Formats: sequence, C-alpha cells, structure tokens
Amino acid sequence: MERPEGMQPVVMYCTGFCPYCRMADKLLAEKGVTDVQRIRVDQQPELRREMMERTGRRTVPQIFIGETHVGGFDDLSHLDRVGELESLLQTKAGGQADATVDRD
Repeated sequence: MERPEGMQPVVMYCTGFCPYCRMADKLLAEKGVTDVQRIRVDQQPELRREMMERTGRRTVPQIFIGETHVGGFDDLSHLDRVGELESLLQTKAGGQADATVDRD
C-alpha cells in the first residue's frame, strides 16, 4: 500500500492484542493515514529490544511519524487534541516535517 502524497511515513511497534494499538490505528485512519508500517513485537522478541533501544520505553504502541518518536497512544491523542497531529503527518515541500513533540 502506498502512502498518500505529502504524508510522512508512520511506523508503529505493536502487538496483535493491544487495545491501545487499535485505538492508535483508528485515530490515524481518521486523519487519512492509510499505510502504517506495523512492527509486531509479540511475534519477534528481538524487535521489542529494538523498540526499547530506540524509544527507552517498554510498552506498545510506540509510534514514529517520519523521524519523530511520538510515543504511545496517549501521546498521539494529545497531539490530536492540541491540533498538532495533522501538521506532523504532513511533509514540508522537499523534505521532512519540522517537529518537536513536547510531552510536558
């Protein structure tokens, strides 16, 4: 499946039974994200280690939009509530979106 033009790639470390992963999928779909690269850490334990090294976190989902580590579902939902998720999903002309995720 191809990513819509102008949209950042989305990667989500997840499991097959995580309700927060499903909620993240639903929220992303509502924003027009039709292509999420899902990395199933329940099927390959070495990928959970990779996730923990990249994020410093143990829980799923762990979501990346472009090169930005968004965090989990609560972080994704917060970005949506404050109106920052859609701009993070969009690429700037000729490159990556400018983004800093403030979790305070």
